[in-house]
Amino acid sequence: MDQHEPRKNVLGGALETCSIAPRTGFFRDGCCRGSQLDPGAHIVCVEVNEAFLTFSAAHGNDLSTPRPEFDFAGLTPGDRWCVCAERWVQAMWTGFAAPIVLEATDEAMLEHVELDVLQAYATAARPTGSTE
Repeated sequence: MDQHEPRKNVLGGALETCSIAPRTGFFRDGCCRGSQLDPGAHIVCVEVNEAFLTFSAAHGNDLSTPRPEFDFAGLTPGDRWCVCAERWVQAMWTGFAAPIVLEATDEAMLEHVELDVLQAYATAARPTGSTE
């Protein structure tokens, strides 16, 4: 699948932007779209919280620490970010899953978790471009 190919979200609508500030996505275009180029499947748009950030760091992916060499300021609770499908599932099974933005989560996530499970972790969508 091409990075420019239109994608659908888990609800069947057009895939919405996850976050521009901070800029996320495998292609750093703000979208959590699936691609054969992304072996980590960064297809889940989450609103990170302290529990998820701690969990992720403990499992080798520190998302809080700034990495200026990669133009990455580090995430803080409330930021939205595209995360790996398997990491989110792992966090869910251990009680540390971050809330999901369904409208900005690629439909490919349905290959990992059923929609009713994702809906149980849903957070409200914000208007596109909002950085609240």
